[in-house]
Amino acid sequence: MFANIALRTVLKSSAGVLRESGALCSALSAKPWTCSSALLSGPTVSCVAGSFAVPPPVRHYARAAKKKKTGPQSQLSDLPPTMLKMDYTAVPLAQTTDDLVKRLLSLELANHSEKLQLKKEQLIAKVQRDESDRNSVEVRVAILTARIRNYQEHLQKHHKDKANKRRMLMAIDRRKKLLKNLRLVRYDAFERVCEQLGITYAFPPEYYRRATRRWLAKKAFCIKVFKEVQKQKAEQRLKLKRSQTSTDAEAAKMKAAESR
Repeated sequence: MFANIALRTVLKSSAGVLRESGALCSALSAKPWTCSSALLSGPTVSCVAGSFAVPPPVRHYARAAKKKKTGPQSQLSDLPPTMLKMDYTAVPLAQTTDDLVKRLLSLELANHSEKLQLKKEQLIAKVQRDESDRNSVEVRVAILTARIRNYQEHLQKHHKDKANKRRMLMAIDRRKKLLKNLRLVRYDAFERVCEQLGITYAFPPEYYRRATRRWLAKKAFCIKVFKEVQKQKAEQRLKLKRSQTSTDAEAAKMKAAESR
């Protein structure tokens, strides 16, 4: 008897499940590639005649190309690639050769040191006093400027290069001393060099020291001692002045007595 009751309940439940699945598939037959989120939970799938189908492939659109970071312009960018190297500019035969030889002798196939040497010569020609001037302060400032800018471009790519950073700082200090001396001696030449080479001369900062309690106490003590010394000197000057006036008065009395 109990077995018959259990068999009836199992048959009723299986019939209800089959009825619900049939209604679900009939509702989804109008749109075979979509399933309502209210009916199915989880990822979107498609149902056709009671069976699950593979979802359509997702379109992965290409990402927008990232813009390359453009650094500051190099000082060698204004050199045209058709310009001859410095060793061949004075050779007349290099001007009349064919295009292949000119390309071999031009800056298009030159290394970095040759381009830098040509840039130094261009900066020297802007500030030198005459054609034979190679050792004046202006020429040395131009050479150091080309070298400093080359170090700056190198350190922007290799910021961990400590040795070249130290060389750059040493060159900056050397150029600063030369410009300071030139500013004191020949101010017109100093202005011309700064204008031609594009240098912005900045004055050194004022002396700054962190005010500690010990330093403040020492400074107050020094000021107090200075004031006491000045007071003693003023008293000594006053005594000396009074003594001089008294001696002058006595001398005047003696002269008046002698004249009588």
